[in-house]
Amino acid sequence: MSTTTLVVVIVIAAVVVLALIATLWLSARRRHLRDRFGPEYERTVREEGGAMAAERDLRAREQRHEQLDIRELSAGRRREYAEAWSEVQEHFVDRPENSVAEADDLVSRLMDERGYPTAEYEGRLRDLSVEHGRTLDHYRAAHDVKVRSGGENGGGRATTEELRGAMVHYRALFEELLTDQRSR
Repeated sequence: MSTTTLVVVIVIAAVVVLALIATLWLSARRRHLRDRFGPEYERTVREEGGAMAAERDLRAREQRHEQLDIRELSAGRRREYAEAWSEVQEHFVDRPENSVAEADDLVSRLMDERGYPTAEYEGRLRDLSVEHGRTLDHYRAAHDVKVRSGGENGGGRATTEELRGAMVHYRALFEELLTDQRSR
Protein backbone atom coordinates (compact mmCIF):
# COMPACT_ATOMS: atom_id res chain seq x y z
CA MET A 1 0.00 0.00 0.00
CA SER A 2 1.44 3.35 -1.02
CA THR A 3 1.90 6.25 1.36
CA THR A 4 -0.72 8.29 -0.47
CA THR A 5 -3.29 5.52 -0.15
CA LEU A 6 -2.48 5.12 3.54
CA VAL A 7 -2.90 8.87 4.14
CA VAL A 8 -6.25 8.86 2.30
CA VAL A 9 -7.48 5.89 4.35
CA ILE A 10 -6.41 7.57 7.60
CA VAL A 11 -8.08 10.86 6.63
CA ILE A 12 -11.30 9.07 5.67
CA ALA A 13 -11.25 7.08 8.92
CA ALA A 14 -10.67 10.28 10.92
CA VAL A 15 -13.57 12.02 9.17
CA VAL A 16 -15.85 9.04 9.85
CA VAL A 17 -14.82 8.95 13.52
CA LEU A 18 -15.38 12.72 13.87
CA ALA A 19 -18.79 12.44 12.19
CA LEU A 20 -19.72 9.60 14.53
CA ILE A 21 -18.60 11.60 17.58
CA ALA A 22 -20.57 14.66 16.40
CA THR A 23 -23.67 12.53 15.81
CA LEU A 24 -23.42 10.93 19.26
CA TRP A 25 -22.88 14.32 20.88
CA LEU A 26 -25.90 15.85 19.12
CA SER A 27 -27.99 12.82 20.03
CA ALA A 28 -26.98 13.07 23.71
CA ARG A 29 -27.74 16.80 23.75
CA ARG A 30 -31.15 16.22 22.16
CA ARG A 31 -31.90 13.45 24.67
CA HIS A 32 -30.91 15.77 27.54
CA LEU A 33 -33.26 18.49 26.28
CA ARG A 34 -36.12 16.03 25.76
CA ASP A 35 -35.65 14.64 29.27
CA ARG A 36 -35.33 18.04 30.90
CA PHE A 37 -38.17 19.82 29.11
CA GLY A 38 -40.59 16.91 28.65
CA PRO A 39 -43.64 17.88 26.57
CA GLU A 40 -42.27 21.42 26.25
CA TYR A 41 -39.57 20.06 23.92
CA GLU A 42 -42.12 18.93 21.30
CA ARG A 43 -44.18 22.10 21.71
CA THR A 44 -41.09 24.21 21.08
CA VAL A 45 -40.13 22.12 18.03
CA ARG A 46 -43.59 22.83 16.56
CA GLU A 47 -43.48 26.53 17.43
CA GLU A 48 -39.93 27.05 16.17
CA GLY A 49 -40.44 25.01 13.02
CA GLY A 50 -37.76 22.40 13.63
CA ALA A 51 -35.52 20.66 16.11
CA MET A 52 -32.41 22.78 15.54
CA ALA A 53 -34.19 26.10 16.19
CA ALA A 54 -36.08 24.62 19.13
CA GLU A 55 -32.90 23.29 20.69
CA ARG A 56 -31.24 26.70 20.36
CA ASP A 57 -34.23 28.24 22.13
CA LEU A 58 -34.25 25.61 24.88
CA ARG A 59 -30.51 25.95 25.48
CA ALA A 60 -30.99 29.73 25.74
CA ARG A 61 -33.69 29.10 28.34
CA GLU A 62 -31.29 26.89 30.29
CA GLN A 63 -28.61 29.58 30.19
CA ARG A 64 -31.06 32.25 31.37
CA HIS A 65 -32.32 29.93 34.11
CA GLU A 66 -28.76 29.44 35.39
CA GLN A 67 -28.64 33.19 36.05
CA LEU A 68 -31.79 33.14 38.20
CA ASP A 69 -31.53 32.94 41.96
CA ILE A 70 -34.05 30.15 42.57
CA ARG A 71 -34.48 29.74 46.30
CA GLU A 72 -35.90 27.09 48.57
CA LEU A 73 -38.69 27.98 50.94
CA SER A 74 -38.48 27.35 54.63
CA ALA A 75 -40.85 24.76 56.06
CA GLY A 76 -42.81 27.59 57.69
CA ARG A 77 -43.28 29.47 54.40
CA ARG A 78 -44.32 26.25 52.64
CA ARG A 79 -46.91 25.69 55.35
CA GLU A 80 -48.19 29.28 54.97
CA TYR A 81 -48.56 28.86 51.22
CA ALA A 82 -50.36 25.53 51.69
CA GLU A 83 -52.81 27.23 54.07
CA ALA A 84 -53.32 30.08 51.60
CA TRP A 85 -54.08 27.53 48.88
CA SER A 86 -56.68 25.87 51.12
CA GLU A 87 -58.36 29.25 51.59
CA VAL A 88 -58.42 29.87 47.84
CA GLN A 89 -60.06 26.48 47.31
CA GLU A 90 -62.66 27.20 50.00
CA HIS A 91 -63.64 30.41 48.21
CA PHE A 92 -64.36 28.49 45.00
CA VAL A 93 -67.85 27.38 46.08
CA ASP A 94 -69.11 30.95 46.45
CA ARG A 95 -66.90 32.82 43.93
CA PRO A 96 -65.36 30.54 41.30
CA GLU A 97 -64.11 33.34 39.01
CA ASN A 98 -62.47 35.16 41.91
CA SER A 99 -60.92 31.92 43.17
CA VAL A 100 -59.26 31.31 39.82
CA ALA A 101 -57.83 34.84 39.88
CA GLU A 102 -56.70 34.28 43.50
CA ALA A 103 -55.06 30.99 42.49
CA ASP A 104 -53.20 32.73 39.67
CA ASP A 105 -52.07 35.45 42.06
CA LEU A 106 -50.93 32.90 44.65
CA VAL A 107 -48.94 30.97 42.05
CA SER A 108 -47.33 34.25 40.92
CA ARG A 109 -46.43 35.19 44.50
CA LEU A 110 -44.95 31.74 45.09
CA MET A 111 -42.93 32.00 41.88
CA ASP A 112 -41.68 35.43 42.90
CA GLU A 113 -40.64 34.28 46.36
CA ARG A 114 -38.84 31.29 44.87
CA GLY A 115 -36.91 33.68 42.59
CA TYR A 116 -38.70 33.37 39.26
CA PRO A 117 -39.33 36.63 37.38
CA THR A 118 -43.07 37.23 37.12
CA ALA A 119 -43.25 40.37 34.98
CA GLU A 120 -44.99 38.89 31.94
CA TYR A 121 -46.78 35.63 31.22
CA GLU A 122 -44.64 34.46 28.27
CA GLY A 123 -41.48 35.08 30.29
CA ARG A 124 -42.89 33.04 33.16
CA LEU A 125 -43.52 30.17 30.77
CA ARG A 126 -39.96 30.28 29.44
CA ASP A 127 -38.43 30.42 32.91
CA LEU A 128 -40.65 27.71 34.38
CA SER A 129 -40.08 25.40 31.41
CA VAL A 130 -36.53 24.58 32.46
CA GLU A 131 -37.45 22.79 35.67
CA HIS A 132 -41.22 22.47 35.41
CA GLY A 133 -41.79 21.56 31.76
CA ARG A 134 -43.99 18.63 32.69
CA THR A 135 -46.54 20.82 34.49
CA LEU A 136 -46.36 23.80 32.16
CA ASP A 137 -49.39 22.69 30.15
CA HIS A 138 -51.36 22.84 33.41
CA TYR A 139 -50.31 26.46 33.82
CA ARG A 140 -51.21 27.31 30.22
CA ALA A 141 -54.66 25.71 30.55
CA ALA A 142 -55.38 27.44 33.85
CA HIS A 143 -54.23 30.80 32.54
CA ASP A 144 -56.42 30.44 29.45
CA VAL A 145 -59.48 29.84 31.61
CA LYS A 146 -58.55 32.75 33.86
CA VAL A 147 -58.35 35.07 30.86
CA ARG A 148 -61.69 33.86 29.51
CA SER A 149 -63.38 34.05 32.93
CA GLY A 150 -62.99 37.76 33.29
CA GLY A 151 -59.42 38.01 34.48
CA GLU A 152 -57.46 40.32 32.20
CA ASN A 153 -60.75 41.56 30.61
CA GLY A 154 -61.86 38.14 29.40
CA GLY A 155 -65.56 38.84 29.85
CA GLY A 156 -66.74 35.89 31.93
CA ARG A 157 -66.86 33.27 29.15
CA ALA A 158 -65.70 30.28 31.22
CA THR A 159 -68.11 27.71 32.62
CA THR A 160 -68.02 26.58 36.24
CA GLU A 161 -66.60 23.24 35.09
CA GLU A 162 -63.81 25.03 33.21
CA LEU A 163 -63.11 27.13 36.31
CA ARG A 164 -62.94 23.95 38.41
CA GLY A 165 -60.51 22.50 35.88
CA ALA A 166 -58.41 25.67 36.08
CA MET A 167 -58.14 25.23 39.84
CA VAL A 168 -56.93 21.66 39.32
CA HIS A 169 -54.36 22.89 36.78
CA TYR A 170 -53.14 25.69 39.05
CA ARG A 171 -52.85 23.21 41.92
CA ALA A 172 -50.57 20.94 39.86
CA LEU A 173 -48.05 23.74 39.27
CA PHE A 174 -48.54 25.20 42.75
CA GLU A 175 -47.76 21.88 44.44
CA GLU A 176 -44.71 21.32 42.27
CA LEU A 177 -43.37 24.80 43.02
CA LEU A 178 -44.14 24.40 46.70
CA THR A 179 -42.51 20.99 47.14
CA ASP A 180 -39.63 21.42 44.69
CA GLN A 181 -36.75 21.93 47.07
CA ARG A 182 -33.34 21.82 45.45
CA SER A 183 -30.62 19.54 46.69
CA ARG A 184 -27.86 21.47 44.93
